[in-house]
Amino acid sequence: MDTATHFAMGFGLAGLAHLDPVVAATPGLMEAVMLGTVIGSQAPDLDGLVRIRGSAAYIRNHRGISHSVPAVFLWTGAIFALIQLFMPQTNWFHLLGWIFLAVCLHVFVDLFNAYGTKGLYPFRDKWIALNTIFIFDPLIFSAHLLGFMLWASGFHPGKVFLGIYLLIACYYYWRYHVQKRTTELVRQKIGRPGTYTIIPTLSWTHWTFVARTEQHWYVGEVNSGDVIVLDTFKVKTENEIIAAAKESFRVKSFLAFTHHVHVETRERPFGYEVKWIDLRYRSRFQGKSHYMFVAVVYLDYELNIRDSFVGWIHRGEEQLNKKLDPDKQLN
Repeated sequence: MDTATHFAMGFGLAGLAHLDPVVAATPGLMEAVMLGTVIGSQAPDLDGLVRIRGSAAYIRNHRGISHSVPAVFLWTGAIFALIQLFMPQTNWFHLLGWIFLAVCLHVFVDLFNAYGTKGLYPFRDKWIALNTIFIFDPLIFSAHLLGFMLWASGFHPGKVFLGIYLLIACYYYWRYHVQKRTTELVRQKIGRPGTYTIIPTLSWTHWTFVARTEQHWYVGEVNSGDVIVLDTFKVKTENEIIAAAKESFRVKSFLAFTHHVHVETRERPFGYEVKWIDLRYRSRFQGKSHYMFVAVVYLDYELNIRDSFVGWIHRGEEQLNKKLDPDKQLN
């Protein structure tokens, strides 16, 4: 989820903690729990600081190990130690439990969007993206805002947020089944065996999809049950040019993150350009299909890597050309 929703969930859990009789009756513990749930609801995303090492490191690590099973316990322990340093509590079990719940909830809800996490690492070293909830969901965020207003109006925050989280749980269940039905619609439209990935958008009635069959990639959208195929790509076999370009550390980071990838090669005056596009992130630019998340490598005619790039391109080839230098000498 987005940062604002994670913050809202942190305060929402603090409201829910009023149902814990020990927390509600112990002076100072409620404040410590609120601090713990708010920090815990954000802590796994502190891996965003790896961005200072470049986009490749960010892509490989964001929502990776920081959202893993061991990390959940490490974040909980670190936040507990921080709180104990500044506002010591004697009811350790209750404080630890609410912090742990906040960290777990952060990782859990992140599993349901298209970006996903490595939430089962080290038991499963793969990204898990259940593609059920858009990264920002107006219903989830609005439900929390309503809860805060009721809390401020004098309603019991524990009962309010218990009701809200039961509602959200039902909402997740409903969205899961809508996604399954939408997947079947796309499968029937394309009519070929393969892998079908249905991706949520801000609208409940609008989904996008990426499907791979034995010979083709299909990219499209579903609007109120109407399936539209927007782009079709032939699945490319790897050649020596692509194999050489895959040695770029940036490309390795890109391919470790996504498997919805189409690769294109073209000859350039300096040698070759190899571009991988993540088919999940399609937009329109100057009236044409444009895929925003890419990895690109420039090779000379001897297949030496001259330069490479991985990241987001929002304004087409002109923006990309400014980020790459075919004359660059790599050591």
